[in-house]
Order: sequence, then structure tokens, then C-alpha cells
Amino acid sequence: MLTLVALVEFPVGAEAAGQRYEDAVLALLGRHGGHLERRLRGTDGRTEAHVIRFAARAGYESFLADPERAALRGALGEAAPTTRVIEVDEV
Repeated sequence: MLTLVALVEFPVGAEAAGQRYEDAVLALLGRHGGHLERRLRGTDGRTEAHVIRFAARAGYESFLADPERAALRGALGEAAPTTRVIEVDEV
């Protein structure tokens, strides 16, 4: 099991586009053995935190390489969010 926390920041003025992108990309998780456990939005409207689990690291790697995900990101151009992913363990 692989657990990740993704910290997502949307560019100013592109919050709605970024949220739509995240909706679409998070919907792809299942095809790679992933599952969104929690999606939290910052009170600023520009930041999200996602807790995501994958059955195996290979699933995460295939999610990153998914051509549909890449196309969605490419379509956003400068409006694409910045994401930092942290691998975490339960404590």
C-alpha cells in the first residue's frame, strides 16, 4: 500500500480551471489502483490537499504516465496547478 498527500496550488485567477482539472484527474485514479481518501480545500480557494492511496507503487507510476492525465495538464498550459507530493505513513 502506498499513501500520498498531494498539496495542490492553483495560479491566481485560474482556481476554477484548476479545480475542474483536479476533478478530471482524480477520476482517473481507479484505473491505476488508486483511491482518493480525502480532498480538502484551503479557505483561500487556491489550495487543495489530497490524501490518496494506491494498492502498489506501480499504480502510482502508471497514473503519472497516463496519457489522458498528460493531455488534461497540457490543455491547461499556464493555468496548470503546482503540486507537491509527499509519501506518508500512518503514525
